[in-house]
Amino acid sequence: MAGKRTITIIGGGVIGLTAAYALVREGHDVTLIERREDVGQEASFANGGQLSYRYVSPLADAGIARDALGWLFRPNSPISLRLKADPSQWRWLLAFLCACNRQTNRRNAAVLLDLALSGQAELQTYREEGLRDFLWRRPGKLVLYRNAATFRKAAKSVSDPERQRALSPSECTDIEPAFAGLRGQIAGGIFSPEDEVGDCFLFCEALREALAAAPNFRLIHGNATLTAGSKNRCAVLLDGKPFETDLVVLAAGIASRRLARPLGIDLPLYGLKGYSLTTRPRPGLVPSVSVTDYDNRVVYAGLGDRLRVAAMVDIGAQDTRLNPKRLRELRALVNETLPGALGQGTGGQGDDTPWAGLRPATPTGVPIIGRTRYDNLLLNVGQGALGFTLSVGSALRLKEIVAGCNSRAIS
Repeated sequence: MAGKRTITIIGGGVIGLTAAYALVREGHDVTLIERREDVGQEASFANGGQLSYRYVSPLADAGIARDALGWLFRPNSPISLRLKADPSQWRWLLAFLCACNRQTNRRNAAVLLDLALSGQAELQTYREEGLRDFLWRRPGKLVLYRNAATFRKAAKSVSDPERQRALSPSECTDIEPAFAGLRGQIAGGIFSPEDEVGDCFLFCEALREALAAAPNFRLIHGNATLTAGSKNRCAVLLDGKPFETDLVVLAAGIASRRLARPLGIDLPLYGLKGYSLTTRPRPGLVPSVSVTDYDNRVVYAGLGDRLRVAAMVDIGAQDTRLNPKRLRELRALVNETLPGALGQGTGGQGDDTPWAGLRPATPTGVPIIGRTRYDNLLLNVGQGALGFTLSVGSALRLKEIVAGCNSRAIS
């Protein structure tokens, strides 16, 4: 697969755009097909804003199934489960439970860490070469633990004190004074000073702008579908008409499952619905560092003068409608944790902009990047809640596969 190629990427979110950017830089002729009127409109639009390079442990881990059962019956739970007569949901849940052991978690976390750190280094190169600002900062990430046993377990896993360190409650609030009101409620924290934040949608816009200046790139808005072709190849249809290309990269988030189905490919993806709130609180309430409230699974990221709060996993809600109950629960939790951050607003809503999206997750948390049984079809899917963090590293891995340097897919 060496040499210049004509490559079509389906999906204009952060995964598709970073793939396009990496391949255009290699000299390939790249067409990006996006069905929406603009790029970055779905899972990339208002996610948590964290570039969490050092904290990439998959959700599937020893004890998570037990914890999840407790969450399901807890008011304001970070996880909700709606069981449906959907074989794909049950297969995903079964595979997820099979991955909930320490050995599998450590193996998968190592894969994710490699992807994350390679992407961090490459993103630094992009920025140095003039990629437009997307509210990028490197303030570090602080994970706060309210449960003492959970904190002790996390502290034992710190293996590189220069890049991660365990902190006492007072040290946590010294690093991030905005959370000083939690000092009596937290057991400790883990601080990763090299982690970053940014606005994923602005990053998508920056990539689109840089790509538009490249003569070997074009962006097309339309509906792409895939069908089985001849000679072990798949064919692309754009708005129902044949579209010629050497290679196809499927990077359409949760829609990838539907697009791959006519090819006889059943992707192990499930949309984990999450929510975010974006607000402009008064000065002093925007955290300077990126913060994760671990026990409540809520992330806080300062993006310029805005605060982005993201949380919750709704399993079984395969839509992006704003659930008023879940938003009330999230607002109440934020007001309790960081009083005044959402403002007063009207009707108890707070001065914030809500959003919901579907994170395209694999059961193991490891994305699927690589070849398929079709000679011309590659996959770059399943980055889940770490899509922003893993996007550039995933693009690098895809570039290696296109170049023929990596013959084995990640799956």
